[in-house]
Amino acid sequence: MPNVRSSSAATFAFFVALLASALLLGPALAHAFELPNKLGLSRDEYFIVQKSYRGWNLFAWLLAVQILALLAAAISARAERRVLVLTLLALACVLLAQGVFWTFTYPANVATANWTVSPDNWAKLRLQWEFSHAAGTALQVLGISLLFIAVLNRGRRYQMRSYYYY
Repeated sequence: MPNVRSSSAATFAFFVALLASALLLGPALAHAFELPNKLGLSRDEYFIVQKSYRGWNLFAWLLAVQILALLAAAISARAERRVLVLTLLALACVLLAQGVFWTFTYPANVATANWTVSPDNWAKLRLQWEFSHAAGTALQVLGISLLFIAVLNRGRRYQMRSYYYY
């Protein structure tokens, strides 16, 4: 039986994955909490508010860190099936959130030139943009929740078995 006590590298990978996930949850929750108020804005007001997101594409660097840390955490958890599965499910949530972004959010950004051009279907694009962000947020919340559960389960098998040897 492999010793499943946590190594420093595994602990670091899980720490970075949790930190990156938490930091990325901030912007996601901002989008979700703004949604009800933004849906009632006029076209001109909405386009003004959308300017506040300039530069948010820099979060892509943090997303890359998150994905790499989740992969490293999963690799380090391969001896603990429950932790491995939970970590891979967390990674799947992140990747699904990206799928939602590239399928729905990004095309709305392109169609509006990042909300600087107002096409005739801007209201439809607004709904697509807002609700795709909400779906992405839900996936990110689920992902970080699964990651927390994975971290809480790390080393549990070892602790339970070693209890009987004291």
